[in-house]
Amino acid sequence: MENLNATQPVIKQCNHIPQLLSIKDVGHYTGLSRSTIYELINEDSDRYDSTFPKKVQLTQVRVVWVASEIAEWIEAKIAERSA
Repeated sequence: MENLNATQPVIKQCNHIPQLLSIKDVGHYTGLSRSTIYELINEDSDRYDSTFPKKVQLTQVRVVWVASEIAEWIEAKIAERSA
């Protein structure tokens, strides 16, 4: 196991741990409302977007998204406007 530097928080030393975003954070970064995000991930919705990152179910009531996947989705949307 790696030696952890006691002067730095563990999370900063473990840069391979994915950052997780709450629904509020996903909305902040994407500019989408909570309800729109849930419509994008609902396969039965007319607004379903198969490219939108899948949620991660942490507990029965807590869901999060992987920050790098949200960033990639945003980058893809930006790239689409150039095409």
